[in-house]
Amino acid sequence: MEQDDPAEALTELRERRPGPLELLQVAAGSGLAVYAMWALLLQPGFRRVPLRLQVPYVGASARQVEHVLSLLRGRPGKTVDLGSGDGRIVLAAHRCGLCPAVGYELNPWLVGLARLRAWRAGCAGSVRYHREDLWKVSLRDCYNVSVFLAPSVLPLLEDKLQAELPAGARVVSGRFPLPTWQPVAVVGEGLDRVWAYDIHRGGPAGQAVPGPGSASVLGTPGSQTG
Repeated sequence: MEQDDPAEALTELRERRPGPLELLQVAAGSGLAVYAMWALLLQPGFRRVPLRLQVPYVGASARQVEHVLSLLRGRPGKTVDLGSGDGRIVLAAHRCGLCPAVGYELNPWLVGLARLRAWRAGCAGSVRYHREDLWKVSLRDCYNVSVFLAPSVLPLLEDKLQAELPAGARVVSGRFPLPTWQPVAVVGEGLDRVWAYDIHRGGPAGQAVPGPGSASVLGTPGSQTG
């Protein structure tokens, strides 16, 4: 029996068009691969959180991170990122002098990735990442808070922030504004936009007054502008 020529077999494979059944198999395999990645990275954290409080992970862009830092840079006190994902905001906060910088993330794979990124950056001993449900984290000693969460959970987040944050704290919300609070500063455009809110005695304070350009600083007497 003559052996097949590998070159001829490869040429035939390239020229042959897959049939409907083969296309279906490829699609099914791709779907399973996507599901496996979703289950690996996201599902472990979601199992412990009620459906209405679940927030899918979408990493912040470099521009979003810089906008957050522009509203927090130079402020004293503990900095936390709620739902810190792969840890990029916490690491950037530490690098610009916001210390201590702490991330809270429920998904163990993302916590591990965040710690790996910090180790590779030489900051493993300087930043902290905790595997913890952000809804159960106490914010009473936090003065700088970063959040990139879905609009559906922001009303509940407002209640938690108002109940727990100390006077003088600042909250920076990325992608979506807090629904009922008035920002003291807005930076960026579109999905890169971030909003800053200051906490005063009696709750959040700030008066929205439009400013020129893509960045505006809004304020009231006594409000902090970083």
